[in-house]
Amino acid sequence: MTAAALETVSWAGPVDLPLAGELDVQAACGLMHVHGRRFGRPTRLGLDYASITAVELAGIGAAAVEVARARGIALRAATTSVAQAALLAVSQYLAAATAEPRPERHEPGGPPFRSAEGVAFELDVLDAEVWQRFWAALGAGRRAVEHGWRSFPHRFATATCPLPAELLDLTALTPIAEVAEVARRTGATLVRVASRVVDHLHAYRSTPLGDASRSAPGGVVRRDAGLTSPLSGLVVLESCRRVQGPLAGHLLGLLGATVVRIEPPGGDPSRGVPPMAGDCSARFLAVNRGKQVVEVDLRTPAGRRCALELASAADVFLHDWAPRRADAWALGPEDVARARPGIVYAHASGWGGELGPEPPPGSDFLVQAHAGVPPTLMTVVEVFGGLVAAHGIVDGLLRRVRTGRGRSVATSLLSAASRLNARSRGRCAAPLTVPVRTDLAGLGRDPRFARALVRDGCVFPASPWEFVR
Repeated sequence: MTAAALETVSWAGPVDLPLAGELDVQAACGLMHVHGRRFGRPTRLGLDYASITAVELAGIGAAAVEVARARGIALRAATTSVAQAALLAVSQYLAAATAEPRPERHEPGGPPFRSAEGVAFELDVLDAEVWQRFWAALGAGRRAVEHGWRSFPHRFATATCPLPAELLDLTALTPIAEVAEVARRTGATLVRVASRVVDHLHAYRSTPLGDASRSAPGGVVRRDAGLTSPLSGLVVLESCRRVQGPLAGHLLGLLGATVVRIEPPGGDPSRGVPPMAGDCSARFLAVNRGKQVVEVDLRTPAGRRCALELASAADVFLHDWAPRRADAWALGPEDVARARPGIVYAHASGWGGELGPEPPPGSDFLVQAHAGVPPTLMTVVEVFGGLVAAHGIVDGLLRRVRTGRGRSVATSLLSAASRLNARSRGRCAAPLTVPVRTDLAGLGRDPRFARALVRDGCVFPASPWEFVR
C-alpha cells in the first residue's frame, strides 16, 4: 500500500489479531481458504487482493466524507482496514457457511481448460442444454456431461468446480480452433486466457448529464446538518442482479443511502437459492440485506413507466442491463435525467464498450481470462467491480453537489479487472505470522472478529468504514 493509503488504512482494524501484512490477512480472514478450495488446500491469491480492495474502500470513504461536508454533515475522515476488505471479499462465502446447519461440500477442481496446444481458456454456458450440446459435439459421454453440470453453474457460489477427467481430457486432445468453433456452433462462450494483462482502462467514466441550467433539486445540494452518515437522506434506485451491481448498492446503503431495489414480479429468483437464512438465500442477503423492494415488470411499458416514476424521486439510478437495453426501454441517461434533473445515472456492465456492440456474457471468469487477472474461482472481479461502481457513484454525487448537475457514470467488470491489474505491481513481502483459517463458520464465532461482523440469521461483515467526526 502507498504511504497516503496507510494514513487511513490499517492492517487489522477492528479485528483483534496481530496482522502484519497481506499474507496474514489472507490467511486469517478466509481468502486463502476460499481461493484454495479448487486446489484442496489453502492457497495465497496471485495478487494482493485484500490490500488493493482496502485502498479502493479508502477512496470511497474519502469521497463520501467530501460529500458529507458539502451537505453540512460534520465528518473529518474515514478509516478502514485490509482485514475488513478481506471479509467483504468473502462475505457471500461467509454467509453461506454460517446459514443452514447442513454444510456444503467443496471438492477440489475447476477450470481453466487447456487445448491440445496448451492454450488456456474459459467457458461460460448459461443453461444445461447448451452445456450438453457443447460436450456432445466434442464426443463426451452422457454421464460425464451430466456430472460436470452438477458443479459448473455453482462455481460462482462455491469457488470450486470438480469436473470429470473425461471432459478435461477431451479439450486437452482438441486444437483450440476446433474447440472455439464448437463453442460458436453450440452457443457456448469461449475466451482465451490473455498472455498480456489489460491494465490501461479507466476504472469508471463520469460525464455531465442533463441541461446545466437545471440544477439538482433537493438531494445533495441542501444543507443536512441533522444527518450523521455521508449519504443519509439520499435514495438509490437499483435494478441489478448477481454481485457487481447489488454490492455497489449495498455499499451505498452502508454509507447511509436508502436503497430501493427493483425486482421482477415474484421477486428475484436468487432469493430462493440455498443455503437459506430464514426464508431467503444467505448469499443473496450478503449483498442485498436492508434494501427496500418494489416488484416491477420492466418488460412492459407500464413497468418502465413505473421505473421512471420511481427514478423521479431518486438521487441515483443504478442498473446492470445488457448493452442497448436501457435505450430500447427509453430508460437511458437522458431519459431518466429529464424525469429527475441532477440524478447520478450509473451503468455497471460486463465489458463496457471495449468489445463492441455485441460482447460475450460479462461473467467474472470470462473477464478474468480476457484481462489476464491471476486466475481464481473466487468472484474477485465481481466484488471489486462493485467497489469500483460504488466509487464512481460517490464521485458522481460529489461532482453533483459541487456543480448542481447530474452525472452519467459508466463502469464495467473489465475496467475493474484493469484497475486490479494496474495495482498489482509489487507484492507485500511480509511473512505469514498467524494460523491459516480453514473454517468460515468458526470465523463467524471467533470473538476476535466480533467487532467486524454482524449476525442476522447468518454472519455478514459490518460496514468497512468508521467515520471520524
